[in-house]
Amino acid sequence: MARINLILLLALTACALGLVTSQHQARTLFAELEREQERAKQLEVEWGQLQLEQSTWAMHARVEKIARERLRMSVPDARRTQVVMPAADPGAKAEATR
Repeated sequence: MARINLILLLALTACALGLVTSQHQARTLFAELEREQERAKQLEVEWGQLQLEQSTWAMHARVEKIARERLRMSVPDARRTQVVMPAADPGAKAEATR
């Protein structure tokens, strides 16, 4: 009888240690998950800020101002501008010449 009790005690101890270990691991992983979720939220905020910054830097008025002031560029005269329309497809060009 004592032998069975000893075996059962060892099995109970092993199960208890397994339970404690698995609970510790679960808590550790949950804490890590929460940290990563918080990091993902921070990255989303940063991504939004970067998109806003990019749209600000790429505004047409800002680009034109820099081109005028720093690069000494100007809008060409309308008389010097020529608009070239692309052909729709090669077959359309052949039909137009007939």
